[in-house]
Amino acid sequence: MSSLGCSLVPDTRQRESLHNPFPQMKRVAVLPFFNQSSEPTLDTELVSESYYAALQAIPGFEVMPIGVTKAQWLQYSATYGEPTTGADFQRLAKMMDVEAIVVGSVTDFDAYYPPRMAMTVHWYAANEGFHPIPAGYGLPWGTDKEKEIPRRIVREAEFELARSQLETQSPLSGDEPAAVSQRNLHRVSAEMPLDANQLRPPTAADDSPIDAMELGPPSTRDSNSFVENQATGQATGQGQNGAGYPGAPTAEEVGLGLFRDQLPESPLPANWPEPTDLIPDPPSPLRPATIVNHDPVLTHTRIYRGDDSYFTNRLADYVETGDDARSGGWQGYLKRSDDFIRFCCHVHIAEMLESRGGSDARDLILRWPLSRY
Repeated sequence: MSSLGCSLVPDTRQRESLHNPFPQMKRVAVLPFFNQSSEPTLDTELVSESYYAALQAIPGFEVMPIGVTKAQWLQYSATYGEPTTGADFQRLAKMMDVEAIVVGSVTDFDAYYPPRMAMTVHWYAANEGFHPIPAGYGLPWGTDKEKEIPRRIVREAEFELARSQLETQSPLSGDEPAAVSQRNLHRVSAEMPLDANQLRPPTAADDSPIDAMELGPPSTRDSNSFVENQATGQATGQGQNGAGYPGAPTAEEVGLGLFRDQLPESPLPANWPEPTDLIPDPPSPLRPATIVNHDPVLTHTRIYRGDDSYFTNRLADYVETGDDARSGGWQGYLKRSDDFIRFCCHVHIAEMLESRGGSDARDLILRWPLSRY
C-alpha cells in the first residue's frame, strides 16, 4: 500500500529556458581556452568545444565553429602578434566579422571527487562604443515581477552597483591617468558625462558656476566666544558639545544621524551610478556619442564543486530533463570529466545570461515512476 501511495506522487523538475538578451551581439566567436590551472593534462580544446556547444544551443546566438575561429586566430597572431589587450581582441573580432569574441581561461581544475572547475570568461564587443553590462541589467526592477528575481542575482546586482559608486569616491594613485576618474563601469548607455554646473541647487542662478558656498551657509561664530574661561577651564560659547557654536549637535548625535537634516548636502559626482541605470534607455532619435571602451562588456568568474548543493541541484535538473539514457543519473556526471566540463560550461553561460535578462519562465516537468504503469 505504501508503494502505491509513493507512485501517486510525481517527481518534479525545473527545466530552464534561456535566450540571447543582447540582439547586438548575435554572431559570436569562442577563442581557444587558456589553461591557468595546475593540472597540465586538462584538455582546453574540450573546454572550448563544450562552451561553443552550450552557447550555440541557446536561441539567438550564431557561434563560429571552433576550427574556423582557431584558424583565423592563428592567422591574426602570425600577422600582428598574439592578441593580449582589449583593443587587440576587438580588432580580431572585426577581422572575423563577428559582433563579440569570447576569451576564457580555466583557473582551477581537479577531476577527482569532488570534481572542481574554476572559469573566467570575458566577452569583448567588436563595437568600441559598447560598455560593460552589469549584473541586473534588463531585469524587471520596479515592477511586480521584481520579487521573482533570484536572491543571488539581487546580491550580485547590489554589489556591482556599490562597487561602481565607490569607484567614484576612491582616490587615484599617482600613476593612474586622470581619465580613470571619469570612467563609469555601471552605466551601459554611452551618454556623455554631466557638466558640473548641472549639479547646481534649484535656487542657484543659471549663470552662476557651482561653488563651495552653495553647499550651505557658513556658521556664524564669534571669535570672542572662544576665549578660555580661566575659572571653569572650559571654552565659553561651546556648551558641552564642543562643536564650535551654540546649539550645535554633538559628535555622537551627528554620527547617529539625529541631526542629519541640519547638515549641508553635497552634490553627487557627474558620473554617479544610479540604480535606474539597470533599466535600459528608451529609443532615441539620435545615435549616442561614442565613448571608446576596450574593456570586456561581459565578465563572469565562478568555481564549481561537485559537493556544492547549488551545483548538484542544477545538475540534477539538467540531467533529468535532458532524457540522458545512460545509467548513473546526475551522479555519473561527477565521475565523467567530459560530462562535468560540459555542464560547467553550460551553467557558466546560464548564470551570466540569467543575471542580465536572458532567462525565460521555467518549464515544470512532472514524471511518475515506471512502477505506476
